[in-house]
Amino acid sequence: MNRIGFGWDRHNLQEGLPLRIGGVLIPSDRGPVAHSDGDALIHALIDAILGATASGDIGALFPNDDPTYKDADSRELLRSALSIAGDPKIANVDCTVVLDTPRLSEHIDTIRESLSGLLGVSVDRISVKPKTFEGDSSKIEAYAAVLLL
Repeated sequence: MNRIGFGWDRHNLQEGLPLRIGGVLIPSDRGPVAHSDGDALIHALIDAILGATASGDIGALFPNDDPTYKDADSRELLRSALSIAGDPKIANVDCTVVLDTPRLSEHIDTIRESLSGLLGVSVDRISVKPKTFEGDSSKIEAYAAVLLL
């Protein structure tokens, strides 16, 4: 039986913090204000997977008031979420990252490859589309949809 999940995440950006998107460190003078590493794309993907399997949500599983997850690597959170969700077979992933600066177009292939490795899915089944807020460089948002087989 196929299942579809959708996830969303948003973080404000602040100077002097690292910017990770899809597990990739992106050169930037600003990064997300977050309890973990603030990888909005992976956080949205986690919620999409958990939603598709009715396994809860990222906030319930990895609460931002739990010191265990302070500065946590979102790639590890994704691995845990996949296990909690029963290691589902992923048909495809479609993601959108909204960020004014830096421009992401030159990093999209690297992000797709990173997600491919994390999810164990062929890179041709992973879409990551960059969009902008058209003038608001204070935040990052990410959306993810996943189809599970």
